[in-house]
Amino acid sequence: MDLLEVRELRYFVAVAEELHFGRAASRLHIAQPALSKTIQRVETRLGVQLFIRTSRNVTLTNAGEALLEQGRHALNAMVVAVRSAQQAAESGPLRLAMKPGGDAGLLSALLAEYAKSPDARHVDIMFHAGPERADLVRNGRADAALLYAPFEDLTGLATATLHVEDRVAVLPEDHRLARHPSIRSADLDGEIFPRWRDIPDDGSDGPELNDVAELIPMVRIGRVVAVLPRSLVTPAPPGTICVPVADAEPSYVVLGHAEHDHRDSLTALVNAAATLNATS
Repeated sequence: MDLLEVRELRYFVAVAEELHFGRAASRLHIAQPALSKTIQRVETRLGVQLFIRTSRNVTLTNAGEALLEQGRHALNAMVVAVRSAQQAAESGPLRLAMKPGGDAGLLSALLAEYAKSPDARHVDIMFHAGPERADLVRNGRADAALLYAPFEDLTGLATATLHVEDRVAVLPEDHRLARHPSIRSADLDGEIFPRWRDIPDDGSDGPELNDVAELIPMVRIGRVVAVLPRSLVTPAPPGTICVPVADAEPSYVVLGHAEHDHRDSLTALVNAAATLNATS
């Protein structure tokens, strides 16, 4: 395993520049406890203290100052490398990363709308079940990705909303709430939720799972429940039932791409997503 991953370096630089974990977490669009745990893991792995934390402020150690200086160079170099690769690939197909079933049923319509543009190119679909689709875009292995907000790390990406949907509780058929027309988040207090691999720790104490395919058997036997975007579990898998969660914030299927990538072919795909969202 690498001593420092790109995502971790990006998190460190945000904290080092803000010198405040709350502001850095807001800038990165992640929870502050998850950010703090990530920095602690980095310090443990590197064997150095990067920050001095008190109740009043956060300051960089000498090791932190050194990592900030070189870390900025590393992130800038990565952006330049990705831009060079993208420019070299301008004549090739666009690579769109998505999880299986992660298009809310709109992939065909998106590609059809995109094909209307004179700048459209062939689109290669890269199926990736794990949570690293945004990283595929950041490191240049994909040109764009269909992602779920607010659940995935969108740092460094520009996005266009493709679809907005509600969230549902995925429950066993015999669950106490299974026959309710809708519920509220508080109704699920005391339930066991899964932990999703490579997603910042949200305090859940349930089993670690990779994807919805692993979730469903655990729901059927009553080990966990989950709250997910409706399109990921529609129709409800056998042995489960999906109940709308009235006070859960909406879920967004977005088309994400690198902020600095303004190629005509990619812009046409972004515009196709925006058009589809406006007419849906």
